[in-house]
Amino acid sequence: MSAAHGGRPAAPPRLSVVIPTYNRCGLLAKLLGQLAAQRLPRDEFEVIVCDDGSSDATAETVESFAGQLHLKYHFQEDLGFRAGVARNAGAKLAAAPILVFIDTGAMIGPGFLEHHLAAHDDEPCAVVGYAYGYNPEDPMPGLADMLESATPEQVILALRDEPAFRDVRHDALAQCGFDLNRRAVPWSFFWTSNCSMRVADFWGIGGFDELYHGWGVEDLEFAFRIFKRGLPFRFLRDAWHIEWPHERDIEGNWQSFQHNMDLFLDRYREPVVEIGRTLVHKLELWTWDDDYRHLCDLRDGIAEPGAGAELRDLAGRLGPDEQVAVFGAGDDIPDELATAVLFEFDRAVLDRALADGTHRGHHAIGLRTPLDDGSVDRVLLTSRLAGLWTRWGADLLAEARRIGRRAPLFDESVLGDRP
Repeated sequence: MSAAHGGRPAAPPRLSVVIPTYNRCGLLAKLLGQLAAQRLPRDEFEVIVCDDGSSDATAETVESFAGQLHLKYHFQEDLGFRAGVARNAGAKLAAAPILVFIDTGAMIGPGFLEHHLAAHDDEPCAVVGYAYGYNPEDPMPGLADMLESATPEQVILALRDEPAFRDVRHDALAQCGFDLNRRAVPWSFFWTSNCSMRVADFWGIGGFDELYHGWGVEDLEFAFRIFKRGLPFRFLRDAWHIEWPHERDIEGNWQSFQHNMDLFLDRYREPVVEIGRTLVHKLELWTWDDDYRHLCDLRDGIAEPGAGAELRDLAGRLGPDEQVAVFGAGDDIPDELATAVLFEFDRAVLDRALADGTHRGHHAIGLRTPLDDGSVDRVLLTSRLAGLWTRWGADLLAEARRIGRRAPLFDESVLGDRP
Protein backbone atom coordinates (compact mmCIF):
# COMPACT_ATOMS: atom_id res chain seq x y z
CA MET A 1 0.00 0.00 0.00
CA SER A 2 1.39 3.39 -0.99
CA ALA A 3 0.20 6.95 -0.48
CA ALA A 4 1.50 10.46 -1.20
CA HIS A 5 1.46 13.38 1.24
CA GLY A 6 2.47 16.99 0.88
CA GLY A 7 1.89 17.42 -2.85
CA ARG A 8 4.38 17.05 -5.64
CA PRO A 9 7.45 19.22 -6.27
CA ALA A 10 7.06 21.80 -9.03
CA ALA A 11 9.86 20.03 -10.95
CA PRO A 12 11.19 16.48 -10.62
CA PRO A 13 13.22 16.17 -7.39
CA ARG A 14 16.97 15.73 -7.50
CA LEU A 15 17.06 13.28 -4.58
CA SER A 16 14.72 10.59 -3.29
CA VAL A 17 15.33 9.85 0.39
CA VAL A 18 14.26 6.31 1.32
CA ILE A 19 13.65 5.51 5.01
CA PRO A 20 12.86 1.91 6.02
CA THR A 21 11.15 1.83 9.41
CA TYR A 22 9.43 -0.44 11.90
CA ASN A 23 7.65 0.66 15.09
CA ARG A 24 9.93 3.65 15.74
CA CYS A 25 7.55 6.52 15.20
CA GLY A 26 9.23 8.72 17.83
CA LEU A 27 12.65 8.54 16.14
CA LEU A 28 11.01 8.80 12.74
CA ALA A 29 9.45 12.11 13.79
CA LYS A 30 12.87 13.44 14.81
CA LEU A 31 14.41 12.38 11.49
CA LEU A 32 11.58 13.87 9.43
CA GLY A 33 11.97 17.10 11.37
CA GLN A 34 15.66 17.16 10.52
CA LEU A 35 14.88 16.51 6.86
CA ALA A 36 12.42 19.40 6.93
CA ALA A 37 15.26 21.61 8.21
CA GLN A 38 17.71 20.76 5.41
CA ARG A 39 19.49 23.58 3.60
CA LEU A 40 18.62 21.87 0.33
CA PRO A 41 15.37 23.47 -0.87
CA ARG A 42 12.27 21.44 -0.16
CA ASP A 43 11.33 21.07 -3.84
CA GLU A 44 14.67 19.45 -4.67
CA PHE A 45 14.02 16.24 -2.73
CA GLU A 46 11.27 13.85 -1.75
CA VAL A 47 11.04 11.54 1.26
CA ILE A 48 9.74 7.98 0.94
CA VAL A 49 8.94 6.19 4.20
CA CYS A 50 8.85 2.41 3.77
CA ASP A 51 6.98 0.83 6.66
CA ASP A 52 7.91 -2.80 7.33
CA GLY A 53 4.58 -3.55 9.03
CA SER A 54 4.53 -1.15 11.99
CA SER A 55 1.70 -1.31 14.54
CA ASP A 56 2.47 2.06 16.17
CA ALA A 57 1.68 5.57 14.96
CA THR A 58 4.13 5.52 12.03
CA ALA A 59 1.48 6.33 9.40
CA GLU A 60 0.11 9.23 11.46
CA THR A 61 3.66 10.53 12.02
CA VAL A 62 4.29 10.62 8.29
CA GLU A 63 1.00 12.39 7.64
CA SER A 64 1.82 15.04 10.26
CA PHE A 65 4.74 16.24 8.10
CA ALA A 66 2.68 16.59 4.93
CA GLY A 67 2.93 20.37 5.04
CA GLN A 68 6.71 20.38 5.48
CA LEU A 69 7.99 17.70 3.10
CA HIS A 70 7.11 16.02 -0.18
CA LEU A 71 6.30 12.61 1.22
CA LYS A 72 5.39 9.15 0.00
CA TYR A 73 4.42 6.36 2.36
CA HIS A 74 4.54 2.64 1.59
CA PHE A 75 3.25 -0.04 3.96
CA GLN A 76 4.02 -3.74 3.71
CA GLU A 77 2.62 -6.54 5.83
CA ASP A 78 4.66 -7.51 8.89
CA LEU A 79 6.24 -10.79 7.76
CA GLY A 80 9.39 -10.35 9.81
CA PHE A 81 12.47 -8.17 9.34
CA ARG A 82 12.53 -7.38 5.59
CA ALA A 83 14.63 -4.23 5.25
CA GLY A 84 15.78 -5.08 1.73
CA VAL A 85 12.20 -5.57 0.56
CA ALA A 86 11.24 -2.23 2.11
CA ARG A 87 14.14 -0.39 0.47
CA ASN A 88 13.27 -1.86 -2.92
CA ALA A 89 9.67 -0.74 -2.51
CA GLY A 90 10.87 2.79 -1.79
CA ALA A 91 13.20 2.79 -4.77
CA LYS A 92 10.31 1.78 -7.04
CA LEU A 93 8.41 4.89 -5.90
CA ALA A 94 11.36 7.23 -6.40
CA ALA A 95 11.02 10.09 -8.87
CA ALA A 96 14.59 11.41 -8.56
CA PRO A 97 17.72 10.16 -10.35
CA ILE A 98 19.62 9.72 -7.06
CA LEU A 99 18.62 7.58 -4.08
CA VAL A 100 19.64 8.33 -0.50
CA PHE A 101 19.04 5.55 2.04
CA ILE A 102 18.90 6.52 5.71
CA ASP A 103 17.74 4.45 8.68
CA THR A 104 15.11 5.67 11.12
CA GLY A 105 17.52 5.90 14.05
CA ALA A 106 19.90 8.23 12.20
CA MET A 107 20.05 11.84 13.38
CA ILE A 108 21.35 14.24 10.72
CA GLY A 109 22.52 17.80 10.35
CA PRO A 110 21.13 20.46 7.97
CA GLY A 111 23.78 19.86 5.28
CA PHE A 112 23.27 16.12 5.04
CA LEU A 113 21.42 16.05 1.72
CA GLU A 114 23.59 18.76 0.15
CA HIS A 115 26.68 16.63 0.74
CA HIS A 116 25.11 13.50 -0.69
CA LEU A 117 23.91 15.40 -3.75
CA ALA A 118 27.29 17.04 -4.40
CA ALA A 119 29.04 13.65 -4.22
CA HIS A 120 27.24 12.63 -7.42
CA ASP A 121 28.21 15.68 -9.49
CA ASP A 122 31.04 13.83 -11.24
CA GLU A 123 31.44 10.16 -12.05
CA PRO A 124 28.90 7.59 -10.85
CA CYS A 125 29.79 6.18 -7.46
CA ALA A 126 28.32 4.51 -4.40
CA VAL A 127 28.51 6.86 -1.42
CA VAL A 128 28.56 5.83 2.22
CA GLY A 129 28.43 8.31 5.10
CA TYR A 130 30.08 8.46 8.52
CA ALA A 131 28.15 6.95 11.43
CA TYR A 132 28.90 8.69 14.72
CA GLY A 133 27.95 6.72 17.80
CA TYR A 134 27.41 3.43 15.97
CA ASN A 135 28.86 0.62 18.05
CA PRO A 136 26.07 -1.89 18.72
CA GLU A 137 28.02 -4.05 21.17
CA ASP A 138 29.41 -1.14 23.19
CA PRO A 139 27.09 1.90 22.91
CA MET A 140 28.37 5.21 24.28
CA PRO A 141 26.92 5.96 27.74
CA GLY A 142 24.83 9.13 27.91
CA LEU A 143 24.54 9.62 24.15
CA ALA A 144 20.77 9.11 24.04
CA ASP A 145 20.26 11.68 26.81
CA MET A 146 22.41 14.20 24.97
CA LEU A 147 20.49 13.66 21.73
CA GLU A 148 17.25 14.32 23.60
CA SER A 149 18.42 17.76 24.74
CA ALA A 150 20.68 19.02 21.92
CA THR A 151 20.68 19.21 18.14
CA PRO A 152 22.82 16.74 16.20
CA GLU A 153 25.22 19.57 15.29
CA GLN A 154 25.65 20.47 18.97
CA VAL A 155 26.31 16.86 19.86
CA ILE A 156 28.95 16.64 17.13
CA LEU A 157 30.72 19.74 18.47
CA ALA A 158 30.70 18.36 21.99
CA LEU A 159 31.77 14.79 21.26
CA ARG A 160 33.63 14.83 17.95
CA ASP A 161 36.99 13.98 19.52
CA GLU A 162 35.72 11.28 21.88
CA PRO A 163 36.98 7.85 20.72
CA ALA A 164 33.78 6.16 21.93
CA PHE A 165 31.73 8.49 19.71
CA ARG A 166 33.58 7.67 16.51
CA ASP A 167 32.24 5.44 13.78
CA VAL A 168 33.19 1.89 14.77
CA ARG A 169 34.93 1.65 11.35
CA HIS A 170 37.04 4.76 12.03
CA ASP A 171 40.43 3.20 12.82
CA ALA A 172 40.28 0.80 9.88
CA LEU A 173 39.20 3.61 7.57
CA ALA A 174 41.99 5.88 8.80
CA GLN A 175 44.51 3.24 7.70
CA CYS A 176 43.36 3.60 4.10
CA GLY A 177 42.93 7.38 4.22
CA PHE A 178 39.13 6.94 4.26
CA ASP A 179 39.35 5.65 0.69
CA LEU A 180 37.36 2.43 0.58
CA ASN A 181 38.76 1.58 -2.84
CA ARG A 182 42.17 0.97 -1.25
CA ARG A 183 40.77 -1.89 0.80
CA ALA A 184 40.85 -5.51 -0.35
CA VAL A 185 37.18 -5.93 0.62
CA PRO A 186 35.84 -2.38 0.18
CA TRP A 187 32.23 -3.45 0.12
CA SER A 188 32.37 -4.84 3.67
CA PHE A 189 32.16 -1.23 4.96
CA PHE A 190 29.25 -0.16 2.76
CA TRP A 191 26.46 0.03 5.33
CA THR A 192 23.03 1.09 4.16
CA SER A 193 22.13 3.04 7.29
CA ASN A 194 23.54 6.07 5.40
CA CYS A 195 24.38 5.75 1.71
CA SER A 196 23.45 6.99 -1.76
CA MET A 197 23.76 6.09 -5.42
CA ARG A 198 22.18 6.76 -8.78
CA VAL A 199 18.91 5.02 -9.53
CA ALA A 200 20.34 3.62 -12.77
CA ASP A 201 23.13 1.89 -10.84
CA PHE A 202 20.75 0.67 -8.14
CA TRP A 203 18.52 -1.10 -10.64
CA GLY A 204 21.49 -2.00 -12.81
CA ILE A 205 22.53 -4.50 -10.13
CA GLY A 206 18.94 -5.49 -9.40
CA GLY A 207 18.36 -3.62 -6.14
CA PHE A 208 18.48 -5.48 -2.84
CA ASP A 209 18.17 -9.25 -2.95
CA GLU A 210 14.88 -9.98 -1.21
CA LEU A 211 16.06 -13.45 -0.21
CA TYR A 212 17.63 -12.02 2.95
CA HIS A 213 15.29 -11.67 5.91
CA GLY A 214 16.36 -10.80 9.44
CA TRP A 215 19.33 -8.71 10.50
CA GLY A 216 22.46 -8.44 8.40
CA VAL A 217 24.03 -9.28 5.02
CA GLU A 218 21.47 -7.72 2.66
CA ASP A 219 23.68 -4.62 2.57
CA LEU A 220 26.95 -6.57 2.25
CA GLU A 221 25.62 -8.65 -0.61
CA PHE A 222 24.22 -5.53 -2.28
CA ALA A 223 27.59 -3.78 -1.99
CA PHE A 224 29.36 -6.91 -3.29
CA ARG A 225 27.33 -6.59 -6.50
CA ILE A 226 28.15 -2.86 -6.66
CA PHE A 227 31.82 -3.83 -6.55
CA LYS A 228 31.32 -6.48 -9.24
CA ARG A 229 29.69 -3.83 -11.43
CA GLY A 230 32.89 -1.77 -11.18
CA LEU A 231 31.26 1.19 -9.45
CA PRO A 232 33.76 3.00 -7.20
CA PHE A 233 32.95 3.60 -3.55
CA ARG A 234 33.21 7.00 -1.91
CA PHE A 235 33.31 7.47 1.85
CA LEU A 236 31.88 10.85 2.76
CA ARG A 237 32.71 12.10 6.25
CA ASP A 238 30.69 15.29 5.76
CA ALA A 239 27.50 13.29 5.13
CA TRP A 240 27.43 12.14 8.74
CA HIS A 241 24.68 10.87 10.96
CA ILE A 242 24.53 10.06 14.65
CA GLU A 243 23.13 6.65 15.49
CA TRP A 244 20.52 6.89 18.25
CA PRO A 245 21.38 4.18 20.81
CA HIS A 246 18.67 1.58 21.31
CA GLU A 247 18.33 -1.93 22.68
CA ARG A 248 19.45 -4.66 20.33
CA ASP A 249 19.18 -8.43 20.41
CA ILE A 250 22.90 -8.96 19.91
CA GLU A 251 22.75 -12.76 20.12
CA GLY A 252 19.74 -12.93 17.81
CA ASN A 253 21.37 -10.54 15.37
CA TRP A 254 24.52 -12.67 15.19
CA GLN A 255 22.43 -15.78 14.56
CA SER A 256 20.58 -14.00 11.76
CA PHE A 257 23.90 -12.69 10.41
CA GLN A 258 25.35 -16.22 10.33
CA HIS A 259 22.29 -17.66 8.58
CA ASN A 260 22.33 -14.92 5.96
CA MET A 261 26.08 -15.32 5.40
CA ASP A 262 25.41 -18.98 4.62
CA LEU A 263 22.91 -17.85 1.98
CA PHE A 264 25.43 -15.32 0.64
CA LEU A 265 28.07 -18.03 0.22
CA ASP A 266 25.55 -20.34 -1.44
CA ARG A 267 24.98 -17.61 -4.04
CA TYR A 268 28.63 -16.63 -4.53
CA ARG A 269 31.12 -19.44 -4.14
CA GLU A 270 34.25 -17.31 -3.97
CA PRO A 271 37.11 -17.27 -1.44
CA VAL A 272 36.39 -13.70 -0.31
CA VAL A 273 32.83 -14.63 0.69
CA GLU A 274 34.03 -17.94 2.13
CA ILE A 275 36.41 -16.06 4.45
CA GLY A 276 33.68 -13.64 5.52
CA ARG A 277 31.25 -16.46 6.24
CA THR A 278 33.86 -18.27 8.34
CA LEU A 279 34.69 -15.15 10.33
CA VAL A 280 31.04 -14.43 11.09
CA HIS A 281 30.56 -17.97 12.35
CA LYS A 282 33.58 -17.41 14.62
CA LEU A 283 31.95 -14.17 15.88
CA GLU A 284 34.72 -12.20 14.20
CA LEU A 285 34.59 -9.72 11.35
CA TRP A 286 37.23 -7.04 11.62
CA THR A 287 40.08 -9.09 10.12
CA TRP A 288 38.19 -9.79 6.87
CA ASP A 289 40.16 -7.27 4.83
CA ASP A 290 43.54 -8.40 6.17
CA ASP A 291 42.68 -12.08 5.76
CA TYR A 292 41.60 -11.67 2.16
CA ARG A 293 44.59 -9.47 1.32
CA HIS A 294 46.86 -12.18 2.73
CA LEU A 295 45.18 -14.77 0.51
CA CYS A 296 45.64 -12.58 -2.55
CA ASP A 297 49.33 -12.01 -1.74
CA LEU A 298 49.80 -15.76 -1.26
CA ARG A 299 47.99 -16.54 -4.53
CA ASP A 300 50.12 -14.07 -6.46
CA GLY A 301 53.35 -15.25 -4.85
CA ILE A 302 53.13 -19.01 -5.42
CA ALA A 303 55.53 -19.87 -8.25
CA GLU A 304 54.43 -23.47 -8.79
CA PRO A 305 50.72 -23.82 -9.64
CA GLY A 306 50.65 -27.61 -9.46
CA ALA A 307 50.91 -30.22 -6.73
CA GLY A 308 50.99 -33.29 -8.96
CA ALA A 309 53.82 -35.24 -7.32
CA GLU A 310 52.39 -34.60 -3.88
CA LEU A 311 48.93 -35.70 -4.95
CA ARG A 312 50.32 -38.90 -6.48
CA ASP A 313 51.94 -39.74 -3.16
CA LEU A 314 48.71 -39.04 -1.27
CA ALA A 315 46.70 -41.05 -3.81
CA GLY A 316 48.96 -44.00 -3.07
CA ARG A 317 47.72 -43.95 0.53
CA LEU A 318 44.06 -44.27 -0.51
CA GLY A 319 42.04 -47.44 -0.36
CA PRO A 320 40.47 -48.92 -3.48
CA ASP A 321 37.68 -46.86 -5.04
CA GLU A 322 37.82 -44.11 -2.42
CA GLN A 323 36.02 -40.93 -3.47
CA VAL A 324 38.00 -37.83 -2.58
CA ALA A 325 37.97 -34.06 -2.52
CA VAL A 326 41.16 -32.04 -2.82
CA PHE A 327 41.79 -28.74 -1.03
CA GLY A 328 44.53 -26.67 -2.66
CA ALA A 329 44.22 -28.79 -5.79
CA GLY A 330 46.47 -26.86 -8.17
CA ASP A 331 46.36 -27.53 -11.91
CA ASP A 332 48.26 -30.85 -12.19
CA ILE A 333 45.77 -33.54 -11.22
CA PRO A 334 47.06 -37.12 -11.60
CA ASP A 335 45.04 -39.76 -13.38
CA GLU A 336 44.62 -41.63 -10.09
CA LEU A 337 42.32 -38.79 -8.94
CA ALA A 338 40.18 -38.60 -12.07
CA THR A 339 36.94 -38.52 -10.07
CA ALA A 340 38.12 -36.12 -7.36
CA VAL A 341 36.20 -32.93 -6.52
CA LEU A 342 38.68 -30.05 -6.69
CA PHE A 343 38.84 -26.96 -4.48
CA GLU A 344 41.33 -24.30 -5.51
CA PHE A 345 41.64 -20.69 -4.30
CA ASP A 346 43.29 -19.39 -7.50
CA ARG A 347 40.63 -18.97 -10.20
CA ALA A 348 43.08 -19.18 -13.12
CA VAL A 349 44.71 -22.32 -11.74
CA LEU A 350 41.30 -23.95 -11.20
CA ASP A 351 40.23 -23.13 -14.75
CA ARG A 352 43.27 -24.93 -16.10
CA ALA A 353 42.59 -27.94 -13.88
CA LEU A 354 39.02 -28.16 -15.17
CA ALA A 355 39.80 -27.44 -18.82
CA ASP A 356 39.65 -31.07 -19.98
CA GLY A 357 36.17 -31.55 -18.49
CA THR A 358 37.21 -34.52 -16.36
CA HIS A 359 36.72 -33.04 -12.90
CA ARG A 360 34.19 -31.10 -10.90
CA GLY A 361 35.65 -28.12 -9.12
CA HIS A 362 34.97 -25.07 -7.00
CA HIS A 363 36.73 -21.73 -6.59
CA ALA A 364 37.26 -22.06 -2.87
CA ILE A 365 39.80 -22.43 -0.09
CA GLY A 366 37.99 -25.27 1.66
CA LEU A 367 36.81 -23.40 4.76
CA ARG A 368 33.20 -24.16 3.86
CA THR A 369 32.30 -26.23 0.82
CA PRO A 370 28.93 -26.97 -0.82
CA LEU A 371 29.38 -30.70 -0.20
CA ASP A 372 27.09 -32.55 2.21
CA ASP A 373 28.27 -34.16 5.43
CA GLY A 374 30.14 -37.39 4.71
CA SER A 375 29.78 -37.02 0.96
CA VAL A 376 33.34 -38.22 0.15
CA ASP A 377 35.57 -40.85 1.68
CA ARG A 378 38.52 -38.54 2.29
CA VAL A 379 39.84 -35.06 1.75
CA LEU A 380 43.40 -34.52 0.54
CA LEU A 381 45.09 -31.25 1.52
CA THR A 382 48.17 -30.06 -0.39
CA SER A 383 51.13 -27.83 0.36
CA ARG A 384 49.48 -25.03 -1.63
CA LEU A 385 47.68 -24.35 1.66
CA ALA A 386 50.93 -23.98 3.65
CA GLY A 387 50.77 -20.19 3.75
CA LEU A 388 47.22 -20.39 5.12
CA TRP A 389 47.81 -23.17 7.61
CA THR A 390 48.58 -21.12 10.72
CA ARG A 391 45.49 -18.96 10.23
CA TRP A 392 43.02 -21.45 8.79
CA GLY A 393 44.40 -24.94 9.34
CA ALA A 394 41.95 -25.84 12.12
CA ASP A 395 39.01 -24.66 10.00
CA LEU A 396 40.25 -26.57 6.94
CA LEU A 397 40.61 -29.77 8.95
CA ALA A 398 37.17 -29.31 10.52
CA GLU A 399 35.60 -28.96 7.08
CA ALA A 400 37.59 -31.95 5.79
CA ARG A 401 36.23 -34.04 8.66
CA ARG A 402 32.70 -32.81 8.04
CA ILE A 403 32.55 -33.85 4.40
CA GLY A 404 34.90 -36.85 4.66
CA ARG A 405 33.93 -40.17 6.18
CA ARG A 406 37.58 -40.96 7.04
CA ALA A 407 40.49 -38.95 8.35
CA PRO A 408 41.91 -36.37 5.91
CA LEU A 409 45.30 -36.98 4.32
CA PHE A 410 48.11 -34.45 3.97
CA ASP A 411 51.89 -34.28 4.10
CA GLU A 412 52.58 -33.54 7.78
CA SER A 413 56.18 -32.64 6.99
CA VAL A 414 54.86 -29.67 4.98
CA LEU A 415 51.66 -28.63 6.75
CA GLY A 416 52.56 -29.94 10.21
CA ASP A 417 50.59 -32.40 12.29
CA ARG A 418 48.34 -29.62 13.57
CA PRO A 419 47.68 -25.96 12.64
